[in-house]
Amino acid sequence: MYKKLFLVFIVGLVSSYACHRYAKNDLSLSSPSERIKIEFSLNDLGTPFYQVVFDNKDIIKKSSMGFDLLDAPALDKGFEIIGSEEMMMNENWEMPWGEQRMVNNHFEELKVMLQEKTAPKRLMNIYFRAYDDGVAFRYEFPEQNGVEELMIVDEKTEFQLTGDHKTWWIPGDWDIYEHLYNTTKVSEIDALEKAKHVNLAQTSIPYNAVNTPVTMRTEDGIHLSFHEANLTDYAGMTLKVDTGSLVLTSGLVGSKNHKYKVKRSLPFVTPWRTIQIADEAKDLISSKLILNLNEANKLGDVSWFKPMKYVGIWWEMHLGIATWDYGMTQNMNTWEDTGKAHGKHGATTENAKRYIDFAAKNGMSGILVEGWNTGWEHWIGFEDREGVFDFVTCYPDYDIEEVVRYGRERGVELIMHHETSAAVTTYDQQMDTAFALMESLGIHSVKTGYVGKIIPKGEFHHGQWMVNHYRRVLETAAKYKVAINAHEPIKATGIRRTLPNAIAREGLRGQEFNAWANDGGNPPEHLTIVPFTRMLAGPIDFTPGVFDIKLSKKTPNPNWGAELKNQINTTLAHQLALYVVLYSPIQMACDLPEHYEGNPALQFIRDVGVDWEQSIVLDGEVGEFVIIARQERETMNWFVGAVSDENPRDITIDFSFLEEGKNYKVIVYKDGEEAHWNDNPLSLVIEEVSVNKNSKETFHLAAGGGLAISLILD
Repeated sequence: MYKKLFLVFIVGLVSSYACHRYAKNDLSLSSPSERIKIEFSLNDLGTPFYQVVFDNKDIIKKSSMGFDLLDAPALDKGFEIIGSEEMMMNENWEMPWGEQRMVNNHFEELKVMLQEKTAPKRLMNIYFRAYDDGVAFRYEFPEQNGVEELMIVDEKTEFQLTGDHKTWWIPGDWDIYEHLYNTTKVSEIDALEKAKHVNLAQTSIPYNAVNTPVTMRTEDGIHLSFHEANLTDYAGMTLKVDTGSLVLTSGLVGSKNHKYKVKRSLPFVTPWRTIQIADEAKDLISSKLILNLNEANKLGDVSWFKPMKYVGIWWEMHLGIATWDYGMTQNMNTWEDTGKAHGKHGATTENAKRYIDFAAKNGMSGILVEGWNTGWEHWIGFEDREGVFDFVTCYPDYDIEEVVRYGRERGVELIMHHETSAAVTTYDQQMDTAFALMESLGIHSVKTGYVGKIIPKGEFHHGQWMVNHYRRVLETAAKYKVAINAHEPIKATGIRRTLPNAIAREGLRGQEFNAWANDGGNPPEHLTIVPFTRMLAGPIDFTPGVFDIKLSKKTPNPNWGAELKNQINTTLAHQLALYVVLYSPIQMACDLPEHYEGNPALQFIRDVGVDWEQSIVLDGEVGEFVIIARQERETMNWFVGAVSDENPRDITIDFSFLEEGKNYKVIVYKDGEEAHWNDNPLSLVIEEVSVNKNSKETFHLAAGGGLAISLILD
């Protein structure tokens, strides 16, 4: 009896509170394991400071906190502590879909209540949380006399680093995250110099700052990643970099239309500022800190969304062999209006049925169709883009009802596509109509897009105005049982826990850059950095699975010259491994159907899961390699993926994650002996091997290579 009660207590919610009403200028908080400690203090001027200690060593030195306000004195000094509260929580919660089924949320919390000593005696609270995988803090502005709203010019949260850490970063762009990652010391970060402005539809980098997540490694091997969680009705945060003092300072994304960056009525809380801390790089990927800092599921049952693999009318446009539009030619660099149908339109009923047939034959349950609706003739390169798309009107050669009917007959669901061309007001006005059409047709997911400069002018993709728009889309879509895969998005900050119809987003330099970017595409190291940086924020719609590595059907760009050619800068095995390495509940087999037909490597894409019971990061180093094993929900099959940068290497996989006594059919897809991302990318060996829980096997990864393993229960 007592034993049963004790077990229920452990797996359920455990929390406790304590309140202290005394003036004290120094407070501290430790993580459950006591390895991480947060210390809070006020200096003689009444300025709030915090610092973070890991294993008795400073990770963040004493750093100040505060705000600059419009038409009001700054909130950065003159405070006294008027009270504090402590709370502990230990709960397990279930993900409706995700990298793992169950998540443990275990933290210690300290709430510090501050008030200015002199008029206007404003109140500000700071919440600190200490987890075993990092720390977080946020500001709260409670309801109070004399203050109805705040207009924040900038947040002045500092992160004073303890050294000149090795850093993997992209520029603090207010409009786009589609930059290649740079690897430098903090002192060498130069966002304006390093920013790659080519091939971007829009970019705005006002000062030397980085976007988050930004990941670092200290000289003694500790890994840190800085980000934010629960970004709600607030501007996105970049981190300004002082290369001399090695201090990062929050820099909020602004607007050209206002002198403030955030306007909020009281009471409100800011997003959490987060620091993930890990002994090894692989432990950063395992962290669920960002998710745990968000509120519980508000949508309830979302079983209407099914994780899936999908195909789509998409890659052929990036290759230049088809177009999104019906009446002009475009190759991602030039546009010429022909004034009539040109016969290269990709989104035809006939073509959609061809993809549906391929998907059904190969066990894939979704099809994305881009370019189905009118307006693509004026979607980019035009100043006035309001009203270009209406999201319900098909081109003459596309019958959406017939495509849906045919797909349903074959067990393949249509994924809708809404490209807004960043004409946000148009989309706001038409969302309900667009989602109602989807609901009437039984379509449960949509890929949204925001290519170009935001309309209205003066707003940026990552400012408060757009943060609120992206949230509005999620909330409106949920009413119609629609899930959102956002491209050109606001960064992921764990909102998928609260609104699990936020299934994926782009928010990085994706596969399409390999098809047409005039800078050589994504280098082999790219996807060995992404899991330790961008993927810490949430699921990625990267669109893996190109088999035609050299892009034999790519239309040459006449503006580049003969010396510039596009290709995928990985081996074929690397492309397979991405289905495990890069997490998303929707994974695209992005290549043309004819490039898959007859290739035995397709079997891995047929077999690999998309929804996971558990995930184990086996090994990895940022920018070098990563190895991840995932167990599929329902089937309990395992899949392993490993990718390498431009350097060949040998890796050892310990299969102790397998269940004792279970028999698996194990198929290995590995680089051939002479494989190389450029010289011989298609060299692939497929073999059946025997492994069990006690096995340790060594595999060779080629330069830019990979490894994919399926372990199917007999």
